[in-house]
Amino acid sequence: MNLLSKMAHHYGLNIHFLDSFNDADPSLTPIVICPGLSETAEEYVDLLQFLLPRRGIVLSFRGRGQSDTPQEGYDLKHHVSDIEAVVKEAGVEYFHLFAYSRGVPYALEYANQHTPLIASMIMQDYPPEHKAMSTEWADDYINNYLIPVDREMNIRQETVRGIQRESTQKSISVDFDRPVLVNRGLLKGSLLTDDNLDLYKKQFPHLQLHEFMKSGHDIRRTEKAAFYSVINDFLS
Repeated sequence: MNLLSKMAHHYGLNIHFLDSFNDADPSLTPIVICPGLSETAEEYVDLLQFLLPRRGIVLSFRGRGQSDTPQEGYDLKHHVSDIEAVVKEAGVEYFHLFAYSRGVPYALEYANQHTPLIASMIMQDYPPEHKAMSTEWADDYINNYLIPVDREMNIRQETVRGIQRESTQKSISVDFDRPVLVNRGLLKGSLLTDDNLDLYKKQFPHLQLHEFMKSGHDIRRTEKAAFYSVINDFLS
């Protein structure tokens, strides 16, 4: 696969993304991928490969991977602007939108502001809300996850602190009458409750739900083959 590795330049920031343009069939609607909190674009290369010949574009949000790390600018609107910058740089005008975990509210708010551009949405194991985060969360995340599992190159400590400091609570509702796929793990660790699922059902008339019996939150790790097949079937 001959991936493009590019930067979207956005108000002095460089937002990194990968793009399978060179190997893609232009007749298929592309997909834009919004990773989870500490994930980078590089961690989705296998999904881009799987989805070929459909074009796939995946970004590293600010403070992650090869993207720049600003001193401030980590609330919902700032992450939405990262998606806007990548979509503009990639030149896609109509696309599917996939998001995982903390990437879900970023994608939903983007769809809220750019609904005509979205062919369908795929949301993985996260409620339709942007969460404010506590100081205790940041300390715990850094000391008990980020450092022990050596993911400080994936997301910088200052990014975690910025998210904790700036994030505001917001429920997100999107007026969207096209297909939506919600994926949920059924084991301990899932972040999508029955009440959260009801919120999705109330706002999306064309909702499809797929539940994974052997997974908690990280479905892509525990049931990758099944998960990828579900995504591909939904897009086909």
